[in-house]
Amino acid sequence: MIIIKIQGGLGNQLFQYALGRNIAYLNNTILKLDIRGYFNQNSIDTPRKFGLDHFQTKKEIASDLDIKKICSNGIDNSILQSIKGLFTHSNPPNYFQEKTPNFDPSVLSIPDNSYLNGYWGSEKYFKNIESIIREDLKIKTPLIDKNLKYSEKIASCESVSLHIRRGDYVNNPKTQEFHGNCTLQYYYDAVNLLTSKIENPHFFVFSDDCAWAKHNLKLDFPIFFIDFNGEENDFEDLRLMSLCKSHIIANSTFSWWGAWLSTNNSKIIICPKRWLNKPEVFPNIYPDSWIRL
Repeated sequence: MIIIKIQGGLGNQLFQYALGRNIAYLNNTILKLDIRGYFNQNSIDTPRKFGLDHFQTKKEIASDLDIKKICSNGIDNSILQSIKGLFTHSNPPNYFQEKTPNFDPSVLSIPDNSYLNGYWGSEKYFKNIESIIREDLKIKTPLIDKNLKYSEKIASCESVSLHIRRGDYVNNPKTQEFHGNCTLQYYYDAVNLLTSKIENPHFFVFSDDCAWAKHNLKLDFPIFFIDFNGEENDFEDLRLMSLCKSHIIANSTFSWWGAWLSTNNSKIIICPKRWLNKPEVFPNIYPDSWIRL
């Protein structure tokens, strides 16, 4: 049994699931997810919800007993504490905390009956089972209503997803200091680069602040703002994003996955050079074929 801690927004959850799925695969064992953090979210953090139930993921939810079986040093009775708080002494030897934002190949040698805690922001953690991950991350529910309509429009043209991530990136000073956010100039530069490579692009804009995007983003090409799904149906935005033929992403794991999940073999993906304000964090986040701007 492999247990992995699931934390953060949907994009982070997908990275964590993908790494956990691979470690379970390599050990020929089952994967269980520790999702207890979603029941006790600190008010100073951005509230998140568990979102993997919308996908064809192969997993179970870890119980306190499951964690206790792996982490034999004992478990605190309160399920509201973080996983580190569950241990009465030092972390047990089969508890693996992510040590570096760089890809760490030794992680792929983690043995069965282990607990993993981290963000694991690199496709190198699951590249060997890419086809499995792509199957697991297909959406369960069929396309309907506006999402079906736009999926057909996306398929019928030279579609480009453009993701603008704002929210707590601009509203929370602590988050802004750590993450930073892509400038409007970045998007114009990316559009200019992309339109030099493809003809007659149609832009599909995804954002957690569509009002800002509509007011500020002015393009001389057909543009559609996907503003009808909302936070509760963010997986629908992710699916539409993945159906687009090319992509301009933000420094966001959400649009990272929207681009990565695209099955277009000739896709062009443009991403910001710096993922965070600290360039040494997640230096391996981008696949080699993506264009950094």
